[in-house]
Amino acid sequence: MRLLTFLLLFVPVFAQAADPYPITVILPLTGNASFLGVSAQKTMTVLEQEVNKQGGIDGRPLRFVFKDDESTPQTTVQLTNAEIAAHPAVFMGSALVAMCGASAPLLKTGPVDYCLSPATHPAPGSYMFSCDTSTTDLIAADLRFLHDRGWTRIASISSTDASGQDFETTISQLLKQPENADIQFVARTRFTMGDVSVGAQMEQLRAAAPQAVIVWTTGAPVATTFKGLVQSGLDLPVVTANLTTVQLEQYAAFLPKELYISSPLYPPHDGLTQYDPRVEAAQKSFYAALTAAHLPIDIMASHVWDPGMIVVATLRKLGPSATAEQVRASIAGLTDFAGVNGLYDFTKVPQRGLDAGSTVVTRWSPAEGRWVVASKPGGLPL
Repeated sequence: MRLLTFLLLFVPVFAQAADPYPITVILPLTGNASFLGVSAQKTMTVLEQEVNKQGGIDGRPLRFVFKDDESTPQTTVQLTNAEIAAHPAVFMGSALVAMCGASAPLLKTGPVDYCLSPATHPAPGSYMFSCDTSTTDLIAADLRFLHDRGWTRIASISSTDASGQDFETTISQLLKQPENADIQFVARTRFTMGDVSVGAQMEQLRAAAPQAVIVWTTGAPVATTFKGLVQSGLDLPVVTANLTTVQLEQYAAFLPKELYISSPLYPPHDGLTQYDPRVEAAQKSFYAALTAAHLPIDIMASHVWDPGMIVVATLRKLGPSATAEQVRASIAGLTDFAGVNGLYDFTKVPQRGLDAGSTVVTRWSPAEGRWVVASKPGGLPL
């Protein structure tokens, strides 16, 4: 008995835990977009725990290694070059289109980068993948929802950064579509990310007499636009993008009374609409994990959850010694992957996996502290 006890004391020495499998995640943890980066980091920490409960990657625990790009493309480029020099199979990030756009040209031969911004549109066959449904599909759903609600006189205010440029380009393209012939943009105004007031832009919007307003920017500057709406007395339905629950709580005093955001299928839908049972099952696990960690079920959580799970599933399939080319090819050929945002088919939608059928419009409910589904997939109002 004493001998057995003695030997058990030394079991940890002979049963060493496997080395972690590190995956770098580049995020804006400080700077203008820190709202997004910090939210993403918290969710990915929960995702890491969930993956490790299920055995990690071939017995090796997953470890996300977070690096701060300070909300600047220059820093993202430096961090991306460091990843390229280290030759991993895959890394993830950043969370803004400008940062991913700066990284994309560097990835000619790898590694794989799963960008966490839906406004990024990687070239087919490239080493970059983009999360969720594209901003083109998101904005298309917004327009269909607004049109079918009878709000066809639209005004917009967008930032002059890469996110705002993507919005302006997308709007110009979508307005050429026959289904949007009845929609009129009566005012399209811009502001810079450093502006502390948008009073002049709001006067332009007011003079145009719109029925609804689209606010398109990221990070803290959205507060400037919401304050401008309140100060100008523009009490209209507002459509926006990329708001975390933390931001919504901080902006409660000046949020629009009727606030909408389009998103992939992740929000709880309370039986108002039904999805593929495998998607519903993935969502149930997603909700449970975030709730147990006391984290909100919001847009940034959706941006990172499915990409993380797709990367993990790929590495489990190929093994931890997989090369960048093997990872790229495997994800590019992935079909019928059930995530919280829908059923992914990368052969149908290269570099993204989701199309307009995985997009809904939601309305912010202050009383419930969450987004409530307001449309069917594609944007048709419920």
